[in-house]
Amino acid sequence: MTLHNTKGIVLRTVKYGETSVIVTIFTELFGIQSYIVNGVRTSSKKGSGKANLFQPGAILDLTAYHNELHHLQRLREFKWSYLYQYIFFDVLKNSVALFMVELLSKTLKQPESNPELFYFAEDAFTHLDKADEQVVGNFPLYFALHLASFFGFRVSDQYTEQTAYLDLQEGEFVHEHPVHPHFLSYPYSYITSQLLKVMQPHELTQIKLNQDTRRILLQAYQAYYALHIQDFGIMKTLPVLQEVLG
Repeated sequence: MTLHNTKGIVLRTVKYGETSVIVTIFTELFGIQSYIVNGVRTSSKKGSGKANLFQPGAILDLTAYHNELHHLQRLREFKWSYLYQYIFFDVLKNSVALFMVELLSKTLKQPESNPELFYFAEDAFTHLDKADEQVVGNFPLYFALHLASFFGFRVSDQYTEQTAYLDLQEGEFVHEHPVHPHFLSYPYSYITSQLLKVMQPHELTQIKLNQDTRRILLQAYQAYYALHIQDFGIMKTLPVLQEVLG
């Protein structure tokens, strides 16, 4: 068992035994991994306050034991890498963060290194924490569209007035009404094109959307992921997010 220093984003925490947890973490070095962490749920001075580091979306600095042959790894040390100011306390930002965590959990299938994806996700969570309300409302749409590129099915942004249908099955804008039901037409295809052009989250303030439009787009993007990722299913956080965004 060798020791490694890596950053990680907490995706899921499950209680284990009387005092321990099993934590699923998306790590910078090893991709998605599961760790058993002992003694963090005790009321003793040593364990006090440590369990709150493993909230979904938390960004941590980890010193971890790693063995390729083991499904369950161990942590030697862990601390905040980035301490959120708002995400854990602001209802809207927390709902968006939990949506992002679930989307990562559903798309990260194999424990393999993907540092570019990790940096994108880390950057997205830290931007969300600092974002103003207009940015936060559009943030789930931005994250879902741009995350897809790391899994090889990013929408090809070639929208024109002549190619005004977004075929969700093919991931591209097309001339004609698709024969299947998985598509977006104007104005939702046009808005998707505008969102694809956003390179930095602060640019989202330029895209003014109402709650009905966001709801339609979020449902469509969920369908898009389900078409491209096996056993994707439906997102449990989506109804809550739509309620909060409303």
